[in-house]
Amino acid sequence: MDAEEEAEIPSFSSAEVERIAEALVFASAEPVSEAFLAERLPRGTDVNAVMLRLMDVYAPRGVNLIRSGDRWAFRTAADLSFVIHKEDNETKKLSRAALEVLAIIAYHQPVTRAEIEEIRGVQTSRGTLDVLMEAGWVRFRGRRRTPGRPVTLGTTPDFLDHFGLEELRDLPGLEELKGAGLLSGRIPPGFAIPVPINADDLSEDEDPITQLDLEELGLLTPGGEAEE
Repeated sequence: MDAEEEAEIPSFSSAEVERIAEALVFASAEPVSEAFLAERLPRGTDVNAVMLRLMDVYAPRGVNLIRSGDRWAFRTAADLSFVIHKEDNETKKLSRAALEVLAIIAYHQPVTRAEIEEIRGVQTSRGTLDVLMEAGWVRFRGRRRTPGRPVTLGTTPDFLDHFGLEELRDLPGLEELKGAGLLSGRIPPGFAIPVPINADDLSEDEDPITQLDLEELGLLTPGGEAEE
């Protein structure tokens, strides 16, 4: 890039950059990734620093800027959620089985269906997994490098966003669950809650899912067209 081209690039103050980032997130119906912001903010912008400053600005307001993984969104302040009524679009409550499966996937991912059943001690119906996938909270990650190549499951960015988590490590630990009354006082000796991993990258014992895998799983029709 020569001097003439550099001169044509407009300069922005920090306040203007923050206004642009604010507008981009506000205008989006879905959480916005830092990569998306980086493409639209002035070259060389420290996107994370800009968003952290905006987060501080909105912290005391009725609407907060929250981070979910590497994505950003505006959400109603947690202490004001009681005044927001969504009676017409109330989300269907998950069954106990679906909640158990979702928790196992969140804490143990990558995990296979057989491993979920081993932890729960009962079979898991395909319908339970379908509900979680239709909600957009669970996804197929890959295929385990073991006989039968079982599919591995994990959570999605929408799971983090829906439950107000910045990352999987923000999931409640053992003491928090006990304090909330979600675990009984008679916890078996040696009982522990695993620390979930944050990486979306496949683990060493996982292979990526191919188009043929998707067809086999019924997610694509033969020829590569997604089922409706």
